[in-house]
Amino acid sequence: MDIAALIAWLVTAVGGFVMLGTWIAKGGTREPGRSRFNPGLVFGHFALAAAGLVLWIVYLIAGGRTLAWIAFVLLVPVALLGFTMLARWIPGYRARAATADPAPEQHFPVVVVGAHGLVAVVTVVLVLLAALGVGS
Repeated sequence: MDIAALIAWLVTAVGGFVMLGTWIAKGGTREPGRSRFNPGLVFGHFALAAAGLVLWIVYLIAGGRTLAWIAFVLLVPVALLGFTMLARWIPGYRARAATADPAPEQHFPVVVVGAHGLVAVVTVVLVLLAALGVGS
């Protein structure tokens, strides 16, 4: 369960990096007000997810259920920030065809957005199960 959670977390991170790179490349940080995403929202989501992943790796190396629970607790605000971004992304995605100059996040591949969200939910469930000791 621990390794499955790590793999799911890493796959989720890859999708997140694709979207973060796209958002930055398309001007997400350069043109305030053009994006529906506040840089604090984007980078907060990224930082908390990265911190949790590092803690998960330390947990896998060192052991100790406390680290697993801390990593899980970090995933709660990560998930809330992710849902916030999804809720802001959907209306803009629907309206993108009518916009001559779409917001940076409207360049995200739909498949990446969907896969990132789906695997992120799987990651949260696997981390919770591992923290509970299921499969160990």
